[in-house]
Amino acid sequence: MILFEKFGQHQPLNRQAERYAREGVPLSLSTLADQVGAGCAVLEPLIRRIEAHVFAAERLHGDDTTIPVLAKGKTDTGRLWTYVRDDRPFSGPGPPAAMFYYSRDRAGEHPRTHLAGYAGLFQADAYGGYGKIYEPDRKPGPILEAACWVHARRPFFVMAAVISPLALEAVRRIDALFGIERTINGQSADQRQAVRQEQSAPLVADLEAWMRDQRTKLSRGNDVAKAMDYILKRWMAFTRFLDDGRICLSNNAAERALRGIALGRKSWLFAGSDRGGQRAAAMYSLIVTAKMNDVDPQAWLADVLRRINDHPASRLDELLPWNWKAHPVTLAA
Repeated sequence: MILFEKFGQHQPLNRQAERYAREGVPLSLSTLADQVGAGCAVLEPLIRRIEAHVFAAERLHGDDTTIPVLAKGKTDTGRLWTYVRDDRPFSGPGPPAAMFYYSRDRAGEHPRTHLAGYAGLFQADAYGGYGKIYEPDRKPGPILEAACWVHARRPFFVMAAVISPLALEAVRRIDALFGIERTINGQSADQRQAVRQEQSAPLVADLEAWMRDQRTKLSRGNDVAKAMDYILKRWMAFTRFLDDGRICLSNNAAERALRGIALGRKSWLFAGSDRGGQRAAAMYSLIVTAKMNDVDPQAWLADVLRRINDHPASRLDELLPWNWKAHPVTLAA
C-alpha cells in the first residue's frame, strides 16, 4: 500500500503518515521511508529483468521530464528518463515495458550511458544530448533516429489556432498521415510498410515539396519558418517510417509513461534526495510496466512481495507483470 500510494497514486509519505495516524496506526516518516527502501531492494532483481527486456527491443521510445530535488535552501531540477518498449503497434511478440532512470541534471552523458549497450531504432524528440548516440561508427552498433511527427505538428497547431493559413495547411497535411496510421495500427511491420509506401509516401513527397517552396518565401525569424526548419533539417529521421513498419509516427508511448510523474509533481512537489529520485525511478519502472500490461499494480506488488523471498531465483521471470497476468495467483482474502 505504501509503495503504490506513493508512486502509483502520488501520495507523499507525510500525507500517508497523517492518514494512518487518524486510523490509529502511528507510523513515523522514517519508518515509511525504510519500507520504501526495503521494497526497492527486494524488487531489484525484477527491475533488472525489466531493464534487460526493454533494451532487447528492436525499437525504443525515449523521453525525459523534470523532477525537483531538495537542495540547501532550494530545489535543483533533476531528471527522470524513460525508455519504453512497446511492440504492439506492429504486432510484435514482446510484452510492453518501461525503464526509468534518475539523474541530477540533463547532460547528454546520461542517455549515452543508458543506451551504451543498445543498437536499433530510437524514437525521441530532437534533444541535442542524443546527438552522439546517432554517430554511424558507434559501438556496439548504430542507433537510427526516428523523429516524432507529434512534436513537429505541435507548433503548427498552435499557430493555426491564431489563423495562420500556412500553419493550418501544414496541420492538415500531417493529420492525413496520422489518418493512414490509424488504419494500420496493430498490423505486422511488413503490412504497415506496404501501406505506407502506397499511401503515405506520395503525401510525404508532396509535403516536402510544399514546405521547401513556402520556406523560400519566409524570413528566417518567422515562426512558421522555424517550424518548417525543424522538420526539413531532420528530414531523414522524419521519413524513416516509410521504409520500416516497426516505427511509429509519434513518441506518444514515452510521453504516456511520463504522464503520471507530471501529474504527481503537483502533489509530492519534490524528491527529498538523489536516493529518493533513484527509488522513484525504480518504482515507476515496476508500476508503469504493470499498467502497460493491464495488471493492477497494487495487487501485483502485494503478491510479489509476499512470495519473492521464497521464490526460486531460476523462476523469477514468473513474477514479471506480463507473466503474472498470464498465470494469476488467487490472493488470500
